[in-house]
Amino acid sequence: MSTVRPLIVQEVCLRDGLQIEPVFVPTADKIRLADAFSALGFARIEVSSFVSPKAVPVLADASEVFAGMQRAPGTVYVALVPNLKGAERALAAGAGELNLVMSAGQTHNLANMRMTTEESFDGFARIAALPRGDVLLNGSVATAFGCPFEGEQPVAKVLDLVRRYLDLGCTGITLADTTGMANPRQVAALVEQALPLVGADALTLHFHNTRGLGLANVVAAYDAGAQRFDAALGGLGGCPFAPGASGNICTEDLVAMCEEMGIPTGLDLPALIALSRGLPALVGHETAGQVAKAGRVADLHPAPPGLRAA
Repeated sequence: MSTVRPLIVQEVCLRDGLQIEPVFVPTADKIRLADAFSALGFARIEVSSFVSPKAVPVLADASEVFAGMQRAPGTVYVALVPNLKGAERALAAGAGELNLVMSAGQTHNLANMRMTTEESFDGFARIAALPRGDVLLNGSVATAFGCPFEGEQPVAKVLDLVRRYLDLGCTGITLADTTGMANPRQVAALVEQALPLVGADALTLHFHNTRGLGLANVVAAYDAGAQRFDAALGGLGGCPFAPGASGNICTEDLVAMCEEMGIPTGLDLPALIALSRGLPALVGHETAGQVAKAGRVADLHPAPPGLRAA
């Protein structure tokens, strides 16, 4: 009897989820969420981003969140870093992994990072040269499945960027569908070509649900051999520098789907749902997650009164 491969969920609500919110979520609440994610047993938690506070003021407390949270053994606490200064701040804060991000689409990279692709890689080389002990490096290719300004990106171009990250010493690679342009067949094709370069243990898929295909893309990637996926509690998130970029795939919806399909995640779905139901009070609006509203498939309802016996 074959064993079903686990699907590893990596929580990005604190960074990618909150970065587009118009309100500043208090530092104490961010720390509370980080501690809750740690208690749930996530393998990776993206805690914050060490970008300019002027560019993303809602994440200006990155150092304070890293300092205040409780760290669980075996959990990797990730910081997104756009440049050398951000990397130095993240290392000083005790990040366990630095997530480097650039876009396959040159236009999006200029809008998002204010740099060309080559300028991004020049900066990443300086980050890779920093003394960092056992701190990991992850290289993310944003707009890997399509750029909102340029359209679909050639597979060969995306794979070349992956190789360049690996040459820098990155031990992990993320392929990101930044504005939800991917479709399942496209996802399966790219994953099949990326896995021989990266390996399933080191490849992460990052999907947005902008056009309603987020979970379908997860299934396509999983069936093609991928096992690591980013998700955000409540389906929060989006890119401030990409038109129409709505939220990430929703953590509790992803875990609920896996539970129904018999795919183990090791995560406590009722606890995730309870945590998600507290998000609207933090961010001031309803969230996109469906399971937190509808309940699990297993949550049956009493029959209406007065029905005839069957």
